[in-house]
Amino acid sequence: MITPTQKVPDLKLNLINDTQWELHKQHPEKYTLLVFYRGYHCPKCKQQLEDLKTRLDEFTKRGINVIGISMDTEERAKKTGEEWEIEAVPIGYGLTKKEATSWGLFLSNSISEKEPELFSEPGLFLVKPDNTLYLSSLQSMPFARPHFEDLLKAIDFIEDKDYPPRGTA
Repeated sequence: MITPTQKVPDLKLNLINDTQWELHKQHPEKYTLLVFYRGYHCPKCKQQLEDLKTRLDEFTKRGINVIGISMDTEERAKKTGEEWEIEAVPIGYGLTKKEATSWGLFLSNSISEKEPELFSEPGLFLVKPDNTLYLSSLQSMPFARPHFEDLLKAIDFIEDKDYPPRGTA
């Protein structure tokens, strides 16, 4: 498990727009927000990423780079981009089991035909420009994810009060 103030693992992913994305090559003003989602099969993920799209400008105004990430194949990830209303959100795919576990994500096996054989459960990470973790939120189920509106308010508070990372003890 990665704790706040620790360096996060590097992450290099293909994006659905046929480019590549690498965490350690990001140069955000404030943070990079990594939103790990279960995949194309998940209606809760669709809701979450569509909400993220509506708030993308708010994150950008605060100096935050954003990416959605799954273990989906290229085909499934591109369907996500085509069928969900998330056109402005960068979507990375092909996260490996080893990468998912290095981030502390919970893994699940398929329980229906719609699901891939193995996928990660949701996780949200706010990473500082020096590639250290500021905060994380992990779920072992598709439910009870943080709301982006609440996260934006928290980021405003963090920046206003110069609030230090917690969970380091």
